[in-house]
Amino acid sequence: MLDIRFIRENAELVQENAVRKGYDVNIGELIKLDSARRDLQQKADEHRERRNVLSAQMKGSKPSDEVIVEATGIKNELLTIETELKGVDEAFTTLLKKVPNMAATDVPVGRSENENVVAKTVGEQPHFDFAPRNHADIAIERGWLDKERAAKVTGSRFAYVKGDLVRLQMAIIQFTLDVLSDQSTLAKIATDAGLNVSDKPFTPVLPPLMIRTEMYDAMDRLEPRDDRYKLENDDLWLQGSAEHVLGSMHADEIFNEADLPVRYVGYATSFRREAGTYGKDMEGLMRMHQFDKLEIESFTKPEDGLNEHLFFVAIQEYLLNALGLSYQVIQKCTADIGKPNARGIDMDTWLPGQGQHRETHTADYMTDYQSRRLKTRVRRESGELELVHNNDATAFALGRTMIAIIENFQTADGHVTVPEVLQPYLGDRDTL
Repeated sequence: MLDIRFIRENAELVQENAVRKGYDVNIGELIKLDSARRDLQQKADEHRERRNVLSAQMKGSKPSDEVIVEATGIKNELLTIETELKGVDEAFTTLLKKVPNMAATDVPVGRSENENVVAKTVGEQPHFDFAPRNHADIAIERGWLDKERAAKVTGSRFAYVKGDLVRLQMAIIQFTLDVLSDQSTLAKIATDAGLNVSDKPFTPVLPPLMIRTEMYDAMDRLEPRDDRYKLENDDLWLQGSAEHVLGSMHADEIFNEADLPVRYVGYATSFRREAGTYGKDMEGLMRMHQFDKLEIESFTKPEDGLNEHLFFVAIQEYLLNALGLSYQVIQKCTADIGKPNARGIDMDTWLPGQGQHRETHTADYMTDYQSRRLKTRVRRESGELELVHNNDATAFALGRTMIAIIENFQTADGHVTVPEVLQPYLGDRDTL
């Protein structure tokens, strides 16, 4: 969440930002609650101080009637003030949590995703001497995908993924881990992007697939709740993406400045209800309730946060280029970047079987919006404590990446040519 001091000093700007992001938040009411909360807190502190003085006077000797009367009055008044303070503080906190993060100055102003900006298009779309097919038709025909039996066992929007498609997924995972673990490769990506950032490798993580309500809420990723899966008898939710459990893993911790950045690449099976999308994109591996992703997450010093975000975007482009896929870089507008985000970039990859670009990657820069509630900080060499900045991004959404590979590298006889960088992970096979 935002620092209340920043909100006090920039109330009009914060209100305008909320409107541009599409959030109905009354900043004037928040300021009033903040003022009332501080006044009540001051009164409570003054009453506690007076109560302590009277308590000291009443020790060791019989207190006068005047002291007893005053002490009783102070006690009753303090109880009333504390009750009122609790109500005001709860209302204040509830409203403060609704205030979205400030959008970066270069984020396009827009009212919906339709006003996102295509920053650039990279790579050539493949040309076929036959009509390209949808990935689902090829995968089902080859015995790689079985949604009918999954529907019988689990319900719609689940699938059995089999055979060479499993091997392809594992190859993508291993290739990505090799890239993100190699310091020289990361240094080259940063240099080619013109970024002065650390070349520190990413630590691979297999995170928990569940998260407590408190942590999910602190990450500001719990809403919309109707898109999440809740465990009926526990205070646990199935996470919707690996960054939800990676970004919260250092809650209430303090990093040493010399240890930053801390970078993770997490592989997790994730879960979303895809509420409101029934009837849309139900072919093959699109919009599944259960899907596998490789996500990257980092914790940096505040001054390094934006460049880290740009580095994550450069990594995404490197990975897509390595697979030989054509894509668009999309700068998301104010209404589409999300509540905790200061900036957001999408990568939309060309899918010839569908005849359109579809989102395969996203990169989110949160500044200190998440770390404030999580209390994740860095101790400077001077001894001063500051909130860290968070970034997260998709390395590969495995399902959508395999859709792109199948559709872009399909052959007329229904086979799939393996991208060259993945062949060593598939026993040097060049065709599936």
